[in-house]
Amino acid sequence: MIQDFYKEIVLDHYQRPRNRGKLENADLEEHLNNPLCGDEVTVYASLRDGNLDEVAFTGRGCSISQASASMLAERLPGKSREEVEKEIEAFLEMMRTEEREDLGDLAALKGIVQTPNRIRCATLAWDALKRGLEGKTNT
Repeated sequence: MIQDFYKEIVLDHYQRPRNRGKLENADLEEHLNNPLCGDEVTVYASLRDGNLDEVAFTGRGCSISQASASMLAERLPGKSREEVEKEIEAFLEMMRTEEREDLGDLAALKGIVQTPNRIRCATLAWDALKRGLEGKTNT
């Protein structure tokens, strides 16, 4: 069943997070928390020649918020700022509307989030990166 497959993807990222840890000398560091459940995440990124060179995160919370941060940190390094901004918007839009196969494993988050208050868990890291990028002038 597709639901089980989605759960496996999310669980894998939760149990074996990618790029977890503080990024030394990060150009961007943005912290957000979800007051509804206590989840929190800090996203770090280094920018080089207009691209996201490295992305990492720290935080604590439910499997959805932490897996989503891991997916973000694995998926976005090496992309241009414009590509990253489009990806963030596509992900946030998907979480509000319908699954999108073109977003690959990210669709798993939409597939397992059954209640509106869990959407905030999935989007926490993405909102943090978006806010961090908006606070940075192009570098």
